[in-house]
Amino acid sequence: MYLPIGGVLDEEQLSEVERLLGTVAWRDGKETAGRVAKQVKINTQADLTNRTGVKLRDMLREAILKHPVLRAAAWPKLMSKILVSKTGPGGGYGMHVDNAFMGSGNNRVRTDLSFTLFLSDETDYDGGELLIEQAGTSQSLKLPKGALILYPSTSLHEVQPVTSGERIVCVGWIESLFARPDDREMLFDLENLRASLSARHNAQSVEMLTLAKTIANLQRRFST
Repeated sequence: MYLPIGGVLDEEQLSEVERLLGTVAWRDGKETAGRVAKQVKINTQADLTNRTGVKLRDMLREAILKHPVLRAAAWPKLMSKILVSKTGPGGGYGMHVDNAFMGSGNNRVRTDLSFTLFLSDETDYDGGELLIEQAGTSQSLKLPKGALILYPSTSLHEVQPVTSGERIVCVGWIESLFARPDDREMLFDLENLRASLSARHNAQSVEMLTLAKTIANLQRRFST
């Protein structure tokens, strides 16, 4: 399931992100790529270890994890360290699949879902589409600033070459409470149904209580 999520960052947050991006240092993106992926990765990544970088990292992480649509679709258990990357003319990230695990020890995350949060607008650069392949089809994506795309980490994907301007994004990986994608999709559908029905039914109605019971019982069954 590919899920575009708009409004992860509001205008005030985007303004602060832009300010912070103007102060961070940038490093070769190959430093964080796997053995195979680094052969096709041409970009730079923000240093998020100093005070400014930590502020940017924490701000983005909080906004992502607090978004209700992402929470309903991903059911996050753990999230990897996030990366902020910048790709200019001639840069890109060739076709690859993400590592099954990110980090190590207590910080190890199984990569069930990947996300890209766009920090520059789609009009700020040419090229640079995120191309995701799955089940014989491909999806080409280029979203507005502040929007996020959530997609399966099992998919082959690439960032097509940027021909002008700069593409700036935040990327990361989520380990879900529910490993199976069809289980997550079922729960997402039920959460959307609950949100829709709540406009017409009291929380203590038979309909809402039955739906709440069903969701809770499926969570117990699906949990890892």
